[in-house]
Amino acid sequence: MAKPKCVLAYSGGLDTSVAIRWIAETYQVDVIAVAVDVGEERDYEGIRNKGEQVGAVEALVVDAKEEFFSEHITRALAANLTYEGKYVAFTSLARPLLAKEQVRVALEKGAQYVAHGCTGKGNDQVRFEVSYAALAPELEVIAPAREWGMNRDEEEAYAKQHGIPVPEKSKYSTDVNLWGRSIECDDIEDPAQPPPEDAWEWTVNPLEAPDEPAEVVVTFDRGVPVALDGEQMDGVSLVGKLNELGGAHGVGRVNMMENRLVGIKSRELYEAPAATILLEAHRDLESLVLDRETMHLKAHLELKWSELIYYGLWFTPLREALDAFMAETQKTVSGEVTVKLYKGHAEAVARTSPNSLYDLSLATYGAGDAFDQTASRGFIEVFGLPARVAAQARRKSE
Repeated sequence: MAKPKCVLAYSGGLDTSVAIRWIAETYQVDVIAVAVDVGEERDYEGIRNKGEQVGAVEALVVDAKEEFFSEHITRALAANLTYEGKYVAFTSLARPLLAKEQVRVALEKGAQYVAHGCTGKGNDQVRFEVSYAALAPELEVIAPAREWGMNRDEEEAYAKQHGIPVPEKSKYSTDVNLWGRSIECDDIEDPAQPPPEDAWEWTVNPLEAPDEPAEVVVTFDRGVPVALDGEQMDGVSLVGKLNELGGAHGVGRVNMMENRLVGIKSRELYEAPAATILLEAHRDLESLVLDRETMHLKAHLELKWSELIYYGLWFTPLREALDAFMAETQKTVSGEVTVKLYKGHAEAVARTSPNSLYDLSLATYGAGDAFDQTASRGFIEVFGLPARVAAQARRKSE
């Protein structure tokens, strides 16, 4: 009789490698390992082979970089995704895609279970499991790291006992995709101390960045970046090039205290050069082409959209409704923005668009001023009327 099947979100690391064997033995199931490439630049063929070597009946690799850019990063740009004012939320942005591919494989293979390697203290367990529930609520969830009760040393002992390769112990816990890199653990956990320099990999120390600034011109078409310095590029290549360019100038470092979804405050380090540059350019172009009321309302809705993504609520009606609003606002967000990169900073310094709402004849204080300044008296009279009426009422009651 065939065993039930479990599809595991597989990274190739110690936790998920141990999870293959542990799930198979504990639940008496066949484990299918699925690794999803969202731009981590890792040896995915080696990961696939390792999954089979440590006990998976099948190990699959899904290349989802293009979809990550076209369906997730572009939406993040449209909504100027930033959690708590600093974090571009690249990890939470990718998790729904990983879960979707995992569920797709589970349904294709007739699996009964899906599993992940997240701990019970982090945000990712929520993102995976809420996504599973939205996509295929009939699938049962296995979360070995919450269940097995092993610490790191016990995990390594279990791995050695079962012939599972134990990677060299890393000082930090990291997560990487096309949109950014996160760094946790060890010295980083003390918020009273500056971040250790060896934690950074994508970005040079801003103090050691080139003394001469660099400039890059980003071209947008309806809110989507399509070219750098006039050269048309696919999204994955464009983001990769900006990660290199921004990192060389120390752009994209984030050092913050973060409120996790589960209620814990954590000290987090992030590197996101391309995201930092593109968000700066995108916001700047929007300020040129969007009217005031749309911009002000959009800023409020961006906060909600960012929360939804951080909380793992990608597959929800509210995210889809907000996406519809964001998409409508992007219809005029086309043009070019020049961004200056200098010692850790990315600053939009020039912008042009065929849809610009800027009118020099109205804005200028010099020759050619077409603004009728005498009209302002009547405007102020009407605009200030509620304040005047309220003030008069207060005086009568005093």
